[in-house]
Amino acid sequence: MNPLAPLDPLSRHADATLTEQLSGRFAERIRQRLLAPGSRLPSVRDCARRHGVSAYTVVAAYDQLLAQGLVEARKQRGFFVREQHPRDAGRAAAAAAPAAADPVARPRAPLSAIALVRSMFQPPGARPMPGLGTLPSEWLDLPMLSTALRRVSSGTQLAALALQYGEPAGDLRLRRALSQRLVDFGVKAAPEQIVTSFGATHALDIVTRSLTHAGDTVLVDEPGWSVEFARLAALGLRVLPVPRGEDGPDLAVMERLIEAQKPHERPRLYITVSVLHNPTGATLALGHAHRLLKLAQAHGLHIVEDDTYAHLAPPHLPRLAALDALERTIYISGFSKILVPNWRVGYLAAPPGLVDRFVDTKLLGSLTTTSLTEQALAHCLEQGLLRRHAERVMARLDAARARSVQLAEAAGCRFAATPRGLFGWVDTGVDTERLSQVMLDGGWLLAPGSIFHATPRPSTLMRINFATTQDAQFWQALQRARDAPGMATPRNPGFSAPAR
Repeated sequence: MNPLAPLDPLSRHADATLTEQLSGRFAERIRQRLLAPGSRLPSVRDCARRHGVSAYTVVAAYDQLLAQGLVEARKQRGFFVREQHPRDAGRAAAAAAPAAADPVARPRAPLSAIALVRSMFQPPGARPMPGLGTLPSEWLDLPMLSTALRRVSSGTQLAALALQYGEPAGDLRLRRALSQRLVDFGVKAAPEQIVTSFGATHALDIVTRSLTHAGDTVLVDEPGWSVEFARLAALGLRVLPVPRGEDGPDLAVMERLIEAQKPHERPRLYITVSVLHNPTGATLALGHAHRLLKLAQAHGLHIVEDDTYAHLAPPHLPRLAALDALERTIYISGFSKILVPNWRVGYLAAPPGLVDRFVDTKLLGSLTTTSLTEQALAHCLEQGLLRRHAERVMARLDAARARSVQLAEAAGCRFAATPRGLFGWVDTGVDTERLSQVMLDGGWLLAPGSIFHATPRPSTLMRINFATTQDAQFWQALQRARDAPGMATPRNPGFSAPAR
């Protein structure tokens, strides 16, 4: 008998979700030693095919097995059964046992930041997911990129770009083009103040590793990008969340947080998204920005301004890096959101005194970046190709946003923040962690509000991508799931809906 062969089909009408049924079957086979320690679980795609479920259901089921300590993930190899010691088995059994006091509230592994990121790597042709942060592939301009690559690699140019390492700070042609592009945002940065990276996340990592050490404190927006919380925690940093509103961070709370720390433990960095904040879509108000810079000056803070969504916003919106002329601000951006997800080119613009430190950190982590893609991007900037592409995307996004808002409100949802940019911050009226598990079984990946907090907590909110929520079937499925018996009452007694 093949221990990996499916038994009875999973039931879409059972009390347990498909995710719970699938993880439970694997857990039982592992405990019965039908799956020996070290054996490999089926790939996500193969498991989904065998059991007739979506890849997202399999990802969530494997995450539950990870949380129970039954399997381990090996980089680029898959999931493998762990050796079970008696104490591990006891913990796993306790985690899998149903709650005696509440038969409806079954234990489950919440959708985490890592699970959300892993789900970004979906197979070609998969339908757009409301919880992901990328544009639909049909919105992107592959011919533009193909032409740019041919231009910069023709003739003898390819040898110069491919047969040796690139410049440590990044390709000079690109840094010159970026310097010119930043003028549109009011940011004055010489090419010598710019360091390129493998995307904006890599730039954030360069800055954080250069200016902090394990045990340091860092101020961040809350709600905020879940992967950033996870990244900072992995570096051993202590996160101090600052409530983020429509105009910007709550400066009174920020100052209290700073002054509550011992002098040698006060935060060194504040990491923020000024324009089209993720997940709310809010943009920093000008007066608020001035007060923030004064507070940073008074307390010796560096501000890391993540402008990842710059190409989806009007250029005149206020940037902190423009207001303080890159004195205390380090400006970061990238192109994966507007070009293609796999075009990993980002950069930072910094005060002159910090540039060498950032280049040294980049050298230690990645040596250099890829000159071929950097020069191709420079060509797109120099010829105005990227600007025209961004204008087309913004026009399309405006139309998509209007339709998504209409569909969401028709489904009984409301927006907790003014809809802007790529993301909407939607109040469903129910616990979105529970809702996300149910929707996952139907093949829809959500981004529940709980993961946008430094310490996850129940929330009625979720982040949607306006570009990938055009399907009325999604909103109909969400409405059915939300209105199902047992969904309306949040599972956590301390739960509260957001204030308007």
